[in-house]
Amino acid sequence: MNTANKLTMFRIILIPIFLAVLYIGFPGSNYVAMAIFIVAELTDFADGYIARSRNQVTDFGKFMDPLADKVLVFAAMIWFVERGIMPAWAVLIVIIREFMVTALRLIAVGNGRVIAAGFSGKIKTIVTMICLTAMFLSLPQWLVYVNVAAITITTLVSGVEYFVKNKDIINFDK
Repeated sequence: MNTANKLTMFRIILIPIFLAVLYIGFPGSNYVAMAIFIVAELTDFADGYIARSRNQVTDFGKFMDPLADKVLVFAAMIWFVERGIMPAWAVLIVIIREFMVTALRLIAVGNGRVIAAGFSGKIKTIVTMICLTAMFLSLPQWLVYVNVAAITITTLVSGVEYFVKNKDIINFDK
């Protein structure tokens, strides 16, 4: 297993540890969970960089890396919903966008085309990771709203961009 795939596997292993820390809820667990979340985020950026720079892109990485990212983000968001920190409708927007973009990519692959991550998708990922990390801190409610708004807006903008740039892929007549 190459270095990039090892980092992806490490991130996958961190997810249940992250959740266990959150749900056990010992003193300071939010900070420990935040630290685990940050480490997992950093492995996401590192494995992508390593895979591309060392030509270690594999089918395993293409499948598991985005899946691990989504599971980590959804786990944090769902925990925030359970704690009354994040509204469920915002998480639903993120989930719907992810399903729709994944479906668009699957249709594209079926037509022999690959849809690379767009600039707004990369911005969405960075904004989401920063905002979720900040939400582990005891923020004033207005700042939580700012974080949720930033996540929601960048999610919607990037989702729209994918569909506008790739509208030719969807053929309603077939």
